[in-house]
Amino acid sequence: MTALGGMVIALTADRMGHRRMVVFGTGLCFVASFASAFATSVDQLLVGRVFEGLGFIAVTAAAPALLLRLVQPSDQRIAMSLWTTYMPVGAGTMMLISALVLPATSWRTTWLVAAGAAAVMLVALLWRAVPARKLDPRPVTRHPVWREMAEVATSGGPLAIAVCFGAYACCWFAVVGFLPTLQVERLGFSTSTAAIVTALVTAVNAAGNLSAGWLLQRGVPRVMMIVGATVPMAFCAAGIFVDGVPDLLRLVLAGLYSAVIGVVPGSLFAAIPVHTPRPDLAGASTGLLMQGSNIGGLLGPPITGALVSAGGWPNAAWLSSVALALVVASAVFLHWRERRKLAT
Repeated sequence: MTALGGMVIALTADRMGHRRMVVFGTGLCFVASFASAFATSVDQLLVGRVFEGLGFIAVTAAAPALLLRLVQPSDQRIAMSLWTTYMPVGAGTMMLISALVLPATSWRTTWLVAAGAAAVMLVALLWRAVPARKLDPRPVTRHPVWREMAEVATSGGPLAIAVCFGAYACCWFAVVGFLPTLQVERLGFSTSTAAIVTALVTAVNAAGNLSAGWLLQRGVPRVMMIVGATVPMAFCAAGIFVDGVPDLLRLVLAGLYSAVIGVVPGSLFAAIPVHTPRPDLAGASTGLLMQGSNIGGLLGPPITGALVSAGGWPNAAWLSSVALALVVASAVFLHWRERRKLAT
């Protein structure tokens, strides 16, 4: 859904109000997760997952715009880097909880845990965010949705951010998505053990996210961080798939890759305030980034599966190499745009 309509969802949040969208999305996640825990068929569970997905999209499309309003301009890079940890920390935590809970209880427990997390967040939002006057909607002159979409998509900077994030997500989801299969097939791990290892590999991505904000705050150029992390990690990602590498070393490489490459999303989210055509289009620029990210996340695993089916695991190294080369190219173009914009 986000791959097809990320910008539309973000522009809807601009008109509906970002705070309302976040509260609505969190409430929808709670209701859908709680109801799904009592599903009596796969069809009911899938319907619940669709509504959970809609709630997730609503929150992730609207929250960055609120964060930019809450912090000082000098702290925006740190705030955006902190925000990017929602995916690795959230996904890693939920995978870990599932791996520990599922062997002894029903799958319904994991949905109840998700519903509980959403309920806690909803209470926090109602308690602190809803009464905050600084988050009240600002009067902004709005243009037609398609016109604003075209303005963002043709401005260069946001499009380069989306392409860069999409290529990153394509490779990262390919590595993390197939890590459990590698562990079960090559190492003989149980599914629970494979899930725990994958959860840890996913969670350490947050280290790179946070490092990006810290380095940006100290004046390290964005392009230097992205290129400096991506080039060596291209070899690291290839080492996960190629023959001749000890299987346990593959897991170490996967953890290293996930941690270091995490500087890419941290750097790109922090670039949104710099490259958005107008401050009131920061939400739409975030939506385009999310669209690129989800397109990459959709394409990475099936392409990897096709490559592995055609010629074995070493073939997957081609995808990681091409995707990370695109990350480097996009980062260099973004740096050129950034220097040109700051010069004017």
